[in-house]
Amino acid sequence: MDRSYQNQIALIGGTGKVGRHLASKALEHGYRVRMLVRNPQKLSFRDDRIEILEGSVQNPDSIRQLLTGCHIVVNAFGQPMKDTPIYSSVTQQILATMTEMHIRRYIGVTGGSLNLEGDNKGLLNRIGAKMFELFYSEMIQDKKKEVEILRQHPHLDWTLIRLPFVVEGPEWGGIKESLTDLPGLKMTNQDIAHFLMNQVDDKTYIHQTPFIAT
Repeated sequence: MDRSYQNQIALIGGTGKVGRHLASKALEHGYRVRMLVRNPQKLSFRDDRIEILEGSVQNPDSIRQLLTGCHIVVNAFGQPMKDTPIYSSVTQQILATMTEMHIRRYIGVTGGSLNLEGDNKGLLNRIGAKMFELFYSEMIQDKKKEVEILRQHPHLDWTLIRLPFVVEGPEWGGIKESLTDLPGLKMTNQDIAHFLMNQVDDKTYIHQTPFIAT
């Protein structure tokens, strides 16, 4: 669809395994892109149509500058598992700024190990989720808090996508989707980027937390 570059995406986490493919996919879909990065030297993809802002997701001024003039927010922020998790606080700041600026569409990602009410996971996925809760309890609790924060913003068109193990690779296609169980164990980062960009206009999963895999 030719959007004549009228819509601008605010991208968070653009140097990560998935995030570094999101900007190129957004350009292919006809969007302008503004990206917040802590270290611009880590960028593997550069294009004159991408505006780079150097800053921190924990700085409200950086978030405000990123979102000004944007219409969609894609949050692919990630951090090492050993770090104190800040997913919920980052999302809280983003959503507050979106509300203030009347930006409605938010697309985020989280892990497939996250258990939520209404899930009906198979045995293997239940075991995997239990292992994550055991070894990464602080991270899982913070990610559950992130979901609670999203649900406190029904005025926003948010979608939080639960991912399997992410592997490097081109698009394979054949993406499977489910609201109750992880439909596969892995997925390439480029397939994930493709799916995320399709969600900008797709209203199927508004206020939902779908699983995806290939």
